[in-house]
Amino acid sequence: SEAVSVSEGRDTTICVVHQPSGKQEDPSIAVLRPWQQSTETGGLKRVKRAWVIPPINTPENNKQIPKQLVQIKSDKREPGKVIYKLEGPGVDQDPRGYFEINEKTGLVTLKTMLDRESYSKFKLKAYALDLSGERLEDPTELEIIVLDQNDNRPVFTQPEYIGTVLEFSTPGTSVMQVTATDADDHETDNAILSYSIIRQDSIPPFHVNKTMFGIDNSTGVIFTRDVGLDSEIMEGFNLTLQVADMSGMGLTAYSTAIIYIKDINDNAPIFTPKSYYFEAAENEANFLVGTINATDIDEENTPNWRIKFNIIAGDPDGHFDVRTDSATNQGMVFVVKPLDYETVREYQLTVTAENEAPLSSKAPQIPLSSATVTITVLNQNEAPGFRSNPIKLSVAEGTPQGTVLARDIASDPDRQQLRYDIEYDPGEWLSVNSETGEIRANKMIDKKSPFLEDNVYRAEIRVSDTGEDRSTATATVEITVMETNDYPPVIFPLSGSVCSDPEKGSGLILSAVDMDQSPHGPPFYFNLFINTVTVNWTLVTLNGTHVALRLLRELEAGPYPISVRVSDSGQPTLSALYTVNVSVCQCDEAGDCRALLGALFAGRTGLSLAAVLIILGSVALLLLSLLIVAAVGQCRRQPLKQGLLGGSDDDIRDNVLNYDEQGGGEEDENAYNIDQLRNPDEVVPPLASALPRPKQPLRKDAPYNYPSPSYPRKPPTDPTDIEDFINDGLDAADNDPNVPPYDTALIYDYEGEGSLAGSLSSIASGSSDGDQDYDYLNDWGPRFTGQSVRPALMATPTDSASPPESIIHVS
Repeated sequence: SEAVSVSEGRDTTICVVHQPSGKQEDPSIAVLRPWQQSTETGGLKRVKRAWVIPPINTPENNKQIPKQLVQIKSDKREPGKVIYKLEGPGVDQDPRGYFEINEKTGLVTLKTMLDRESYSKFKLKAYALDLSGERLEDPTELEIIVLDQNDNRPVFTQPEYIGTVLEFSTPGTSVMQVTATDADDHETDNAILSYSIIRQDSIPPFHVNKTMFGIDNSTGVIFTRDVGLDSEIMEGFNLTLQVADMSGMGLTAYSTAIIYIKDINDNAPIFTPKSYYFEAAENEANFLVGTINATDIDEENTPNWRIKFNIIAGDPDGHFDVRTDSATNQGMVFVVKPLDYETVREYQLTVTAENEAPLSSKAPQIPLSSATVTITVLNQNEAPGFRSNPIKLSVAEGTPQGTVLARDIASDPDRQQLRYDIEYDPGEWLSVNSETGEIRANKMIDKKSPFLEDNVYRAEIRVSDTGEDRSTATATVEITVMETNDYPPVIFPLSGSVCSDPEKGSGLILSAVDMDQSPHGPPFYFNLFINTVTVNWTLVTLNGTHVALRLLRELEAGPYPISVRVSDSGQPTLSALYTVNVSVCQCDEAGDCRALLGALFAGRTGLSLAAVLIILGSVALLLLSLLIVAAVGQCRRQPLKQGLLGGSDDDIRDNVLNYDEQGGGEEDENAYNIDQLRNPDEVVPPLASALPRPKQPLRKDAPYNYPSPSYPRKPPTDPTDIEDFINDGLDAADNDPNVPPYDTALIYDYEGEGSLAGSLSSIASGSSDGDQDYDYLNDWGPRFTGQSVRPALMATPTDSASPPESIIHVS
């Protein structure tokens, strides 16, 4: 036997052998069987073996079906006791049904025809099993390769190819590339393609006999081979292409390539004819005079064909324009500015023609084609015209009647006599000379006229010629009434205050206004009128209408009249002098003037001590005079009736002063002893300590110097019986000889002497010690009928600074 390949496995070595003729195996089938190697002594020795099978090649499209491909055998069991199995794509996986194996012999057979373009190879696994289904060997892989045959023609990727090439392209210029594909194996000659041009025809046919294009056999790139591509002669070429495999010797396919020749601007436009004559009426614009012709043989409706016309001579003022008709490519001559027969009666224009696209370098280098266009101007009766419309005039207000406002306002192109008249003048401000057109003021120009709109007066003047066909024109007269400088500026405010310290405050801000309008108003110019004032004062400009009046050095407080002159910006300039009354005062840190007394006593500046004393003395004398007048008036009054309140029912005057004190009754002096209540560390001002303290008078209705009973005192923390505590206090108060039974709950301080109203501290005490008549109490209502008033003591916690409070209970 002949070994094909050997490799070591785990247990056995499987070899592919070719059986010699005369044996039972088919000599055309590769057989897989164990291979044992003898040692030098002739004995057998098992080595590690595995199945290793080279790829099995079989051609596609083989019609000898079925076809035996390979046979496998195992030496693990005797023949007949081994079962062979095959699995994989083509057997039990898609695509199914291509291969099968004989379970007893291990022969692998191809069952149907193969197509390499569908399946180029198969990978199968073969198994050797005993009769019980157990594996005898590890599975081995069978790779079946499908050999390619040239059974597919090449195919162009497009049924028709379109390309362009510029005319007059040089040989070798690449035009485009065509491509084709072949489904056969690219590793073989079956897929090696070759391109060729088998026919070329010009469009239109029979215009060129030369071979103008070639193709690269391997890449399919089409290129130019010769000169003479002219789009004016031919539009393009129609090429028949061929592609063949087997390097051009196999199967073939065909396609078409159409190549268009792209036009370049190799032809300049030419005028035909070169002279034109037209007529045009004067005084008209934007109308067509005529058309001029130029031809271009390049491709139509392209920038190489469209023509631009230019006037290079004969029209210095720009009266004409030549426009291109997009449909016919002709030149249309237009009048764009009115012509004047009296000025120019004939024009000779030189017009050139060129394309929108620049001329190619491959075109003949010749001058631009030009034509002469002669235009005759036709005369017409022209209407007179104003030299400007509207006629704008600027007149100062107050201009007197008869003032000339304008002359030479109109002219006639035909030089005819003109006549003028006023067509519209709402305020009758104007008069016009009918022959010369001179405009004068018919009345004084008044800025307050109701016909002014934004300081502009409007009127209309008409002019007409004296020809047979009378023509007229109308113009608007706009008179701007200019402001005159009538009023000087006014300063405000004319009084104010300034801090005596120049470092404080911003000074006195002065402003100015002017009744005149611009330009006779702001900016204003301020200056100090008296030179000596500039030593202490200065003006700081803030803007065109405001300045700040400031001190240069510290001055004493007091009034200062400052003269300030203000001027406007008008022509002529008007100014006015104003006196600004400035009060120099002491200021706080914020720059505000202090109060009067604070200013008087603050610092070393301000009023002198003598002035202060005089002021205070005058105030005291005035108060004393008022007191004397009041006392004299009081003495002249009649005595009032004595009663409970010690006064008259008709004239009751309340002399009670409210001290907001509630102490322990009239005998409580602790609340009024200022020296005892004052904090010993408190500093008493000298003026306050020097004031006399009013003397407390003794009450006439209260017994003094009698021993008083002891009032109950309990700690605040032990109020066990509030009722007993209050009752004990009431008993002590009832037995106290120093407490009058008609005491009140209010505390009254000394209210002065000589009150006609009497005292209200105790009922019926009055100014007499005698008995009082209390019958009038019956008129007060049931609450006071037969009732008595007795004092009671309200118990309070023990506190040396808070004595018991006396109140009145009415029961």
